[in-house]
Parts: sequence; C-alpha cells; structure tokens
Amino acid sequence: MENQYKIPAKTKIGHVHLKVSDLERSLDFYCGLLGFELITTYGEQAAFISAGGYHHHIGLNTWNSLGAPPAPKRSAGLFHTAILFPTRKDLAVIFKRLMDEQYPLSGASDHGVSEALYLDDPDENGVELYWDRPEAQWPRKQDGSIEMFTRPLDISNLLSELD
Repeated sequence: MENQYKIPAKTKIGHVHLKVSDLERSLDFYCGLLGFELITTYGEQAAFISAGGYHHHIGLNTWNSLGAPPAPKRSAGLFHTAILFPTRKDLAVIFKRLMDEQYPLSGASDHGVSEALYLDDPDENGVELYWDRPEAQWPRKQDGSIEMFTRPLDISNLLSELD
C-alpha cells in the first residue's frame, strides 16, 4: 500500500442523512431531546438540523421510508451516527438530560481516547454521543500507535463534571 493516495488530514465528515419512518417523531428526538435546531424543511418529507446554525449536520427524510419498520440489526448498513460534544461537561449534561427523560441507553464506554454514550433513535438507528480526550492523553502502545479499548464508563465520575 505504499505511495497510495491519502485524504487530506483536515478532512471531516460534514453530515449524515438518515432515512426515517416518521419525520415529526425524529425531530422530537433529535431537536426536542438532543437539542439540535431545525434549520429548514424540504416539504413534509425532509428536515435539516444542526448545532450552532450550520446548514445541517443531520438530514432526516421519509423519501423511501415513510411508515417503514426499522432496518434489520443483522444486515449491512449504518452502525451508528457519532455526535462529538466539545467538552466532558457537555457529555455529562446530555447524559443527565437522557436520564431525567428516562431515555434508555444501550451502552456507556470509556475508549481511552474518548468517553461515549450509546442509544438508539426512534427508528433504531444507533447514536453515539461522545467527547474526545485531548490527544496528549490518548493511550499509546510501545510503538507510539493509539491503543483504544472498551471499558465501562465511570458514570459517577462523568456526573461529577456537573458539580
């Protein structure tokens, strides 16, 4: 794989566009619960939402999925959408909000480089809410490469960010 093209280091994934079965229900989840803002709609079949006024971070549409059941878990497709929070305290705030609303989590993990909460949206699309530790704190192997892992998230410690 020598001399292969490498995508520019500053490249980012700009947005995700999800097929949903009920647009209003999805807006209730992404805007009402998670706090994204509605930027615009495209008729009654699509909506574009964001954090901070960007044109959109998430597109939601019912073009091919209105009233459809969730995609099978054991099939190819999107595993989850990962939403990066700016600080650990921001992750603690959304965790408390989810608990106050009694919204079920499917997991909570410490990956060394990040801490993450896992849940499903109303169409059973996986959602990861996470924050990245500063790069200087990332665990490293002997050869200097990143050593990611999956351990249980210390919820009490995360919630101490709210004190």
